[in-house]
Amino acid sequence: MTTITEARIEADPTVPAIHITRDFRATPAQLLRAHTDPELFARWIGPDRMDNEIVEWDARDGGCWRYVAHRDGESYGFRGCFHTVADDRIVQTFTFEGMPDQVALETLTFEDLGDGTTRLHAMSLCDSFEGRDAWLASGMETGVNDGYAKLDALVADGTV
Repeated sequence: MTTITEARIEADPTVPAIHITRDFRATPAQLLRAHTDPELFARWIGPDRMDNEIVEWDARDGGCWRYVAHRDGESYGFRGCFHTVADDRIVQTFTFEGMPDQVALETLTFEDLGDGTTRLHAMSLCDSFEGRDAWLASGMETGVNDGYAKLDALVADGTV
């Protein structure tokens, strides 16, 4: 049975970066698939009760992505480009279209801890401390933790 835990979300004191760490009862290959398969990604990303529409998805080195999240008559667009898609990491840009001048460079790594457990390390390097702090103040932890709980459920039921 998968144990649901909260992600550790920390602001880096020296650079405008956010570090997220979360353990999953999944293999690195399962987490990579969940982050690169558009149908799976749409099922788990973001807060509860959010309906995600994949607009563009090309999960390869140099490919681009875009999705729109819908809830309660509101829509929120997100986009970026995949720079590296490898077995143990993804490097991509990330832009919330509501703040188009705030582009982050994200690196996700999948650390195999053994026994079917993987630690996800995510680092988002933001354009500025102000931009980073705005993200942190936006309630992003709700979307991160809700999304990862949905991902846990997809792994537990064999979907991923």
